Amino acid sequence: MAAAAAFRSKRKLLPYLHRFLHSAASPSPNRFLRHASPVPRAADHSPFFRLPAARVSTLPTGLRVVTQAYPAATRMASVGVWVDAGSRFELPGTNGTAHFLEHMAFKGTARRPTAHALEVEIEDMGARLNAYTSREQTTFFADVQGRDVPAALDVLSDILQNPCFPQQAIQRERGVILREMEEVQGMMEEVIFDHLHTAAFRDHPLGDTILGPKENIHSISKKDLKAYISTHYTCPRTVVSAAGAVDHDEVVDKVRELFTGFSTDPTTADQLVEANPAVFTGSEVRIEDAEMPLAHLAIAFKGSSWTNPRSIPLMVAQSILGSWNRSIGIGNCSGSSLARGISNGGLAESLMAFNTNYRDTGLFGIYTTSPPDALHDLSRLIMEEFRRLAFRVSETEVARARNQLKSSLLLHIDGSTSVSENNGRQMLTYGRVMPFLELFARIDAVDCAAIMETAKEFIVDKDVAVAAVGPISNLPELSWFRSQTSSDDEFSARIFSLGA
Repeated sequence: MAAAAAFRSKRKLLPYLHRFLHSAASPSPNRFLRHASPVPRAADHSPFFRLPAARVSTLPTGLRVVTQAYPAATRMASVGVWVDAGSRFELPGTNGTAHFLEHMAFKGTARRPTAHALEVEIEDMGARLNAYTSREQTTFFADVQGRDVPAALDVLSDILQNPCFPQQAIQRERGVILREMEEVQGMMEEVIFDHLHTAAFRDHPLGDTILGPKENIHSISKKDLKAYISTHYTCPRTVVSAAGAVDHDEVVDKVRELFTGFSTDPTTADQLVEANPAVFTGSEVRIEDAEMPLAHLAIAFKGSSWTNPRSIPLMVAQSILGSWNRSIGIGNCSGSSLARGISNGGLAESLMAFNTNYRDTGLFGIYTTSPPDALHDLSRLIMEEFRRLAFRVSETEVARARNQLKSSLLLHIDGSTSVSENNGRQMLTYGRVMPFLELFARIDAVDCAAIMETAKEFIVDKDVAVAAVGPISNLPELSWFRSQTSSDDEFSARIFSLGA
């Protein structure tokens, strides 16, 4: 009885919260800005970017080299190889090969016959060697002292061009990857986003997991690994990126000397994507588990590709929706109206807006964790906020979102590793390195009209993908989520006329 009464009370509270948080009478913005200007202001960013520009050279083979001298008293450098190949390019039945290859690259070459020999060489330099695989890219990189950049390039070129793939090492690595898979299953955010990709891109490699299914881990062979390298590790799809204490000409000369074993096949990742484009399916994945204390929920719309003109407004929209965690304890003072509503209503434990880009599509949405009895009200508030982006956004919150986005981007390039990574990724996605002054100018050009136009294009009357795990019996049906994107339903008209 008490639980039912509390549930009804929350449902009555929700419309009040929306009016309160989006009315001029709301005290939250004043509390949020008590010690600052009430109006977010644009700033002149040029003094912060007087750094050497990125330099790019393209070798006759098509392999590109990008470097950026990054002032650092430590004289450290980062150098890596970015390959335009990930799990979405795997053949049917071989899902997991790209990630398996990432593991096997460190298991020995003809010149470095064992993993131990490689490890000793790296440790003797005081360096760090690492790698990761995503759905569209694979990266191998090293953090070293500036004087050891040539040695790091020698190691990277050797493990990528001359891997041995000893059968005994392949068998051992199957167990390593299976244990990694078990660890990932305990990371609910990873689990939810894998399910979300399945719901959004059914029957397409972009919807598969990066690690692949267990049966593939048991069956991937040396032949599969070699076929993947010969097909996808080509010069036109490869970028060597270095940052920190580096000299561009020296890096280019070393890359020209060492990287001679990759294929020069002119086929590009864009051509492969065009041959098998991803289609947003707008379905759902629900896994009921009443034993879990919280429900994990992700709601997403089809997003933009990397090069879509709407990609920047979607980044700002993501910042408007914001992120929040109850443990931080500032929800009712947050600049995000969604975070304030969730905090004041006790509807969730955490919230994170996301905007994921791929070559031909993307995912834009929200991931949240919630008590099971709040799922319906939480879903309703989230869908209201999605629709609000298309009908009523203030210049003040857009200005605040622009500033928060720029700060976040700056925090992600703190050091030679992140600069090298940023440049390598941009060379693969844009074909160039976009200077931050240009990027910030594009962000500053986004106003509330651009946000509303973008939301109308990507949210209103569009399909929705939903992934949910946990005690989710109170979660509305997929058809309900789809109905909440309608542009002319009575509920939208009533809600968005409140502040008119």
